[in-house]
Amino acid sequence: MEIIISNSNGIPIYEQIKEQIKNKIISGELKENELLPSIRALAKDLRCSVITTKNAYEELEREGYVKGIPAKGFYVAKINRDLAREEQLNKIQDLLDSAITIAKTNKITKKTIVEMLDILYLEDE
Repeated sequence: MEIIISNSNGIPIYEQIKEQIKNKIISGELKENELLPSIRALAKDLRCSVITTKNAYEELEREGYVKGIPAKGFYVAKINRDLAREEQLNKIQDLLDSAITIAKTNKITKKTIVEMLDILYLEDE
């Protein structure tokens, strides 16, 4: 499982791990009942502490994205995809609200913001 960690973005490593696994579950890349890498194996792959990966898995379990089975590991839980998608849309809306506030404060036009969004969106394709 590919997870990319950044030490320079200010986001805690466990949070980066959690969000990337969550996104893989929501997108269907990780399927229901799929076994996730063990805490130790993931920590070794990512070159981080087992406490960090344990925290990420525990957060995912609290949020209902994975289920832990003692002595067996963590598995992808059955999720409500509509509810998970709505959660992601709310995050996007919050980020866009922040961007719009910055733009208005600095007299940056909607047209400029839309152009930036188009460029950034196309970069990932």
